[in-house]
Amino acid sequence: MAMASTAGGSSRGMTREEKKVIFASSLGTVFEWYDFYLYGSLAVFIGSTFFSPAIPEATRNIFALLAFAAGFLVRPFGALVFGRLGDLVGRKYTFLVTMIIMGMSTFLVGILPGYASWGIAAPVILIFLRMLQGLALGGEYGGAATYVAEHAPDDRRGFYTSWIQTTATLGLFLSLIVILIVQASLSAQDYAAWGWRIPFIVSFLLLGISIWIRLSLSESPTFKRMKEEGKTSKAPLSEAFGQWKNARIALLALLGLTAGQAVVWYNGQFYALFFLTNVLKVDAWSVNIMIAVALAVGSIFFVVFGWLSDKIGRKPIIMAGFVLAILTTFPLFKALTWAANPTLAAAQENVRATVTAAPGDCKFQFNPVGTAKFTTSCDIATSFLTRNSVPYDVVVSAAPGTAATVTIGDETVESFDAIAAGDDAKAREAAFAKGINIALLDGGYPMRRATSVVPDQKLDAFVAANPELNLDAAAIRAGEAKTLPVAQAIVDKVITAEEAGGATEVTAYSIPNSGAFAMYADPDKVNWPLTIGILFILVIYVTMVYGPIAAILVEMFPTRIRYTGMSLPYHIGNGWFGGLLPATVFALSAYKGDIYFGLWYPVAIAAMSLIVGLLFVKDTLGTNLSAND
Repeated sequence: MAMASTAGGSSRGMTREEKKVIFASSLGTVFEWYDFYLYGSLAVFIGSTFFSPAIPEATRNIFALLAFAAGFLVRPFGALVFGRLGDLVGRKYTFLVTMIIMGMSTFLVGILPGYASWGIAAPVILIFLRMLQGLALGGEYGGAATYVAEHAPDDRRGFYTSWIQTTATLGLFLSLIVILIVQASLSAQDYAAWGWRIPFIVSFLLLGISIWIRLSLSESPTFKRMKEEGKTSKAPLSEAFGQWKNARIALLALLGLTAGQAVVWYNGQFYALFFLTNVLKVDAWSVNIMIAVALAVGSIFFVVFGWLSDKIGRKPIIMAGFVLAILTTFPLFKALTWAANPTLAAAQENVRATVTAAPGDCKFQFNPVGTAKFTTSCDIATSFLTRNSVPYDVVVSAAPGTAATVTIGDETVESFDAIAAGDDAKAREAAFAKGINIALLDGGYPMRRATSVVPDQKLDAFVAANPELNLDAAAIRAGEAKTLPVAQAIVDKVITAEEAGGATEVTAYSIPNSGAFAMYADPDKVNWPLTIGILFILVIYVTMVYGPIAAILVEMFPTRIRYTGMSLPYHIGNGWFGGLLPATVFALSAYKGDIYFGLWYPVAIAAMSLIVGLLFVKDTLGTNLSAND
């Protein structure tokens, strides 16, 4: 690899054309990430709109997330398709095409009729558009990074390309801000019905701005010179991955850089959001604000570490980020629990559940695409406890064929096998969940119950089914009642049409703290400054491993195969190693009965990249791209 010294202090100010190149490339990529993140943030509304209402809500959400995962899985294929095109035709036109595909796909999601109008065609088209988004994103990043790098001076390439590295975080930030603004402007009903489409439709305006700016750009000078000299690759894919000298570079880039970078990035930004919302039960509105603040404050460090990599090298900063993430991931997430939900943290220290199961009843619940079903009594018990952030131990001592039991304190609740339960599975599930939730409430976990609306004809049965509430049917009937139209009562699932008979109105009673259980984080106990501070530290790790990554990847590959060569390891690392992080962390946590145990996945992958990177990856500071053909 040819090198050119930068020790002579040749650094100069950024020219107007270079500023335009960076702005145009970064702006377009921000909008593409904005489009990509919208889908994940709004998956619940997408599931209810585009999938059959006959499917249970949880299953619809699984299908929506499956479609989201499809975008991650096809990203490496987008890298191959558009990377090859970029090395054959040119950088500018290729990432112009990817941006148009991405923007139009997102806009069409915003106006696509739902299942009620188009039936099965709606989800089919949705998944097709989602795959187009993933393909486009697979080609966009490599094109933008390569284009900027080939415009940059050798001694400022880390600084120039670091602006591209801000785009993923800024895209997430922009999507959160737009969602928060739209949510604040509409009622919950209007937002759920049609308001969630607005952020998708707005992307069309962003697309138009990006295309207008990018059309004014010229081709990369490095690629243009190489093309004029007739040195472009005739077969970028076979040259990049069919020749060991280049395939080895791609393999080292994946194992020694992008795999570790991906898990640090996904852990610090995406899993932290998931952890706060789904594990610590902080309300989504607060979590979005906290993440947005941490990103707003921390994003400048992408550029800081990109600039620093021009002084001390790319590799030292990335490796230091791996070391910090490896050493502090567990302490930081434990501190996050105490900051965001101290009641839950205290309960976890004082109360552990014990799952007693028969041999072979407990499975490893790895479910990356959300379609696997875990139906044994042990799996049902451990999955429920994991979703509710309850630590537990599994004791394999029950007789074969015996249903698993869960013991919390002095209370023991029997689980069930979903297949053996047959038509009674739903009732058994409700009884099991209620028993566990009451035990958790008694054990000090932050649980609350919703208000129940009970029709008069079901009141006596309701009182009998909830003896722990010590209700008095006569006292309730003597209190305030409300009259509901039968049609509305049926929609609200207060009563069925059969139960209503021929009545036009229903007398019902509101009974506080008697409905569905939910674990929650008390808003008054959430330590906002500490939570945001911890998130900020995680973002700093992201900026360390991600800020210099574009520069080192660009400099590792020859110009003739650069677009293809750098894109594939980047998107395998981020699309697969990073994209599988949530499912892997959940499976590991469920296996061990510890909400933190799954964090070994990002720690182990970061450790692998640290070792491979230290031993085999060479720093590329000072690489002369013009001599690297």
